[in-house]
Amino acid sequence: MLKRIDHTKMGSSDLGWLKSKFHFSFADYYNPSNLNFGTLRVINDDLVEAGTGFDTHPHRDMEIVSYVVNGELTHGDSMGNKRTLSRGHVQYMSAGTGVLHSEHNFGEELLRFLQIWIIPNKKGCEPNYGDYLFDWNDRKNKWLHIVSSIEGNAPIKINQDSNLFALELDKDQEIDFKVGKDRQAYLVQIEGSSDINSIVLNMRDALEITEEDIKIKALETSHFLVVEMKK
Repeated sequence: MLKRIDHTKMGSSDLGWLKSKFHFSFADYYNPSNLNFGTLRVINDDLVEAGTGFDTHPHRDMEIVSYVVNGELTHGDSMGNKRTLSRGHVQYMSAGTGVLHSEHNFGEELLRFLQIWIIPNKKGCEPNYGDYLFDWNDRKNKWLHIVSSIEGNAPIKINQDSNLFALELDKDQEIDFKVGKDRQAYLVQIEGSSDINSIVLNMRDALEITEEDIKIKALETSHFLVVEMKK
């Protein structure tokens, strides 16, 4: 089963310095029928103006992944980590028993990044931070496995049976994505447009995928993120 999510009907927020699209209920956007998709609790598509950002704030018992689309994202936290990431780079934080962190755009251009929260498989994990500066070409016309469970083989590992994949697909190129039995996936059309099993997605749209293999054709050069998980 496939369900297209139109980005124009998602929750949204405009604070001036921050413009967001909420794939699931978040902040002032509350929809009781759209709280999560399996263990996927949050995907926020954030646009952050230069010289602004999220000041220090707390998190706990959540696996948090940030995927930079454009611009520079600077992370700082109470564990002593400070790091600036750019296009295609990924940072991960297990909030566990509690952590403070900040996210800022200290660059000169608009920052766009996807903030992804995944419910952990247990509470009270030890807080942890990591990041990975993926080579952009490693996702050109092929799936790049960026996040897996602790037992998985992706460079970034989280406390949940979930996988994240990234892809940039050239115009008119095609690629498959398989979803196994008792598994499901959530696909984000980050940039471009595509035809997926005769469903057209535009930039910022999404697709819920339940036990169905898909074939993607890029109608223009397209950029995707997929979160795959158990049901």
